[in-house]
Amino acid sequence: MRRRFPLKNNKKWLAAPYTAWAAGFIIIPLLMIIYYAFTAQEGGGFTLSNFSEVFTSETMKALGLSLALSLISTIICLLLAYPLAMILAEKNVNQTSFIVLIFILPMWMNFLLRTFAWQTLLEKNGVINSILSFLHLPALGIINTPAAIILGMVYNFLPFMVLPVYNVLIKIDKDVIEAARDLGASGVQTFWKVTLPLSLPGIVSGVTMVFIPALTTFVISDLLGGSKILLIGNVIEQEFKQLNNWNVGSAMSMVLMVFIILSMVLVNKYDKDGEGTAF
Repeated sequence: MRRRFPLKNNKKWLAAPYTAWAAGFIIIPLLMIIYYAFTAQEGGGFTLSNFSEVFTSETMKALGLSLALSLISTIICLLLAYPLAMILAEKNVNQTSFIVLIFILPMWMNFLLRTFAWQTLLEKNGVINSILSFLHLPALGIINTPAAIILGMVYNFLPFMVLPVYNVLIKIDKDVIEAARDLGASGVQTFWKVTLPLSLPGIVSGVTMVFIPALTTFVISDLLGGSKILLIGNVIEQEFKQLNNWNVGSAMSMVLMVFIILSMVLVNKYDKDGEGTAF
């Protein structure tokens, strides 16, 4: 008689491909970053001198600018995404599915191509300025400025804010909102006292999913900033690709990991059930 293994044990083997993928593309690269960050470029001995390069004036300026632009982009995404998510939550299933598809559709296109498209639109002789010139209006001169980088960040990362907030809003029990209104709360009071607190897990998840990629990006600043505006991602890229200094680049990368870890702690605190990320 054939021996049958418990179903639970069989299911564990289904995770084997993911375990191998995680080991090859997450754990091993992470260990390499840690190794290079704490070793000298010459000799390979243990050292902390790589981290001193992080606190130079140029690097700190790039990090400060990255934090500022990422924060502004995240706030703009939240201000745009929350009303949109509320509108989507009020629609019926068919309408919502179509509108959500419209927002997800650009994400099917390569990230680099989408950013190139904005470069074509915003450049001095680009599509937007050609139209403005035809209408005898002043040209738009935001290419190679922080404003262009913020625009690129908002465009690329807005769906990552809309979906978590929408996912939480549709789970809010309508009876709770109706009860607040029956007890005399106005629309504004219902929003501040009921809807906003209940949607906090989605907001935290959305903020994390926008802020971290915006903080670490280097492609958007390269293309829309014209390589004139250095963010921390650009500095790290230069250390790895141009200066071939993996040790200092790894140390800078570990500093950014601090922000990633803090974001994970924040998400675990306010979204313990994963309501804002399960979309």
